[in-house]
Amino acid sequence: MKDITKKFGNFTANDHINLTVHKGEVHALLGENGAGKTTLMNVLYGLYHPTSGDIYIRGEKTNINDPNVAIKKGIGMVHQHFMLVEPFTVAENIILGMETTKGVTIDMQKAIADVKELSEKYGLYVDPDAKIQDISVGMQQRVEILKALYRGAEILILDEPTAVLTPQEIEDLMGIISNLTEEGKTIIIITHKLKEIKMIADYCTIIRRGKHIDTVKVSETSEDDLASKMVGREVSFKVDKEHKEKGETTLKIENLVVKDNRGINAVDGLSLEIHAGEILGLAGVDGNGQSELIDALNGLRQVESGKVYMNGKDMTNKSTKEILNSKISIIPEDRQRRGLVLDFTVAENMVLENYHKKPFAKRGILSYENIEKFAKDLIKKFDVRPENEKIKARSLSGGNQQKVIIAREVTNDPDLLIAAQPTRGLDVGAIEYVHKSLIEQRDKGKAVFLVSLELDEVINVADRIAVIYEGKIVGIINAKDADEKTLGLMMAGGGTDGK
Repeated sequence: MKDITKKFGNFTANDHINLTVHKGEVHALLGENGAGKTTLMNVLYGLYHPTSGDIYIRGEKTNINDPNVAIKKGIGMVHQHFMLVEPFTVAENIILGMETTKGVTIDMQKAIADVKELSEKYGLYVDPDAKIQDISVGMQQRVEILKALYRGAEILILDEPTAVLTPQEIEDLMGIISNLTEEGKTIIIITHKLKEIKMIADYCTIIRRGKHIDTVKVSETSEDDLASKMVGREVSFKVDKEHKEKGETTLKIENLVVKDNRGINAVDGLSLEIHAGEILGLAGVDGNGQSELIDALNGLRQVESGKVYMNGKDMTNKSTKEILNSKISIIPEDRQRRGLVLDFTVAENMVLENYHKKPFAKRGILSYENIEKFAKDLIKKFDVRPENEKIKARSLSGGNQQKVIIAREVTNDPDLLIAAQPTRGLDVGAIEYVHKSLIEQRDKGKAVFLVSLELDEVINVADRIAVIYEGKIVGIINAKDADEKTLGLMMAGGGTDGK
């Protein structure tokens, strides 16, 4: 990619960027949220047209007008937010638009056989007959990769591929990437995770605020160097927090049972207490009941049996509105489906829960002046980019969408903040900020329930760590006594007596 510039109105997302990637290598694209990484790859995949600049594939200048041209040229892209049809099966999604027919009907037997063959070749194991809505996020990602391979991808772009995966799934993905490059595939991986770049990438191109900063050989560069090139300053990887005595019980969960979409007990007799002035981390492999537990706590899923108490008050099966009014704030796991109204402006999203209250409304009429003033302050405080409260939430990068949600939820001044995957898809600078925000809440005497698939995050940020396995808490340990090995063992069902 030579001298690529991409403008949206007056905003320059990519400013004369050069990128060279060789066959069979893993090339990481590193940068803060909103630095322009995904935009650059959307240009390569034909979703955006560059304002200026040229693309060469195998030495040949190529005009990529749309994704169909990209696919013909052997380029595949797995987006950060998956593009799957939820009621369809795995096999139906993979062959969609490329169906093999038998007469006038689709030859599903051949499709299933092709999917199985592909998945075995690259170690991407999936159940071809499962519906997308019933499988884990990690499994959905495999479906996206298979979809690209099925279309003949030689150059595979992975946008934040580990943002939604458990440590075990990340390990599997690293194995899959190695299998792909051994077969001569070329991988471009958009990421913020320095550890993973060191683990898997050959080269790394760093972009900051839309400009190319440097391209480095990963084996000759340290994580600290990468971080400071990305953010433009030194970044602290250590979370600073003072010891704090915990207070009264804020949230109490007793023998909770919650079913998943298939009617099976996903949360199966779970009990837990979270106190004021503490961060309780919930660690576990994805798909062990975390999502169903959060849904039950915020009123989106029915509790079958058991109780949820908030500040001593029974909140079991209350409406979402009653739950919000009881001083619970939630940073949801899926920011696009649960956290934002994508076609509302940033300002409107900042007041989603309080739009009907003063000063945002008077006698049922919204005061846009006050809403936008409030949003401007939060945009500055939480460093949301671009600094424009009037643009639609969907036009922000994933990390900046996350900042909008965190700004809104923390400003609600809750007694309990439930943070589900709060740093998913964030860069190191933004992660540092989120961690500080969570610790600030704890230091103000609030209870924080951190649900994360990132073990480093749970160990670093939490005071106590509860491990969930098959819908039950298998043990609770103090974070200062925790290490990845102990937690990994518990996450696989090996309990501990620690409380």
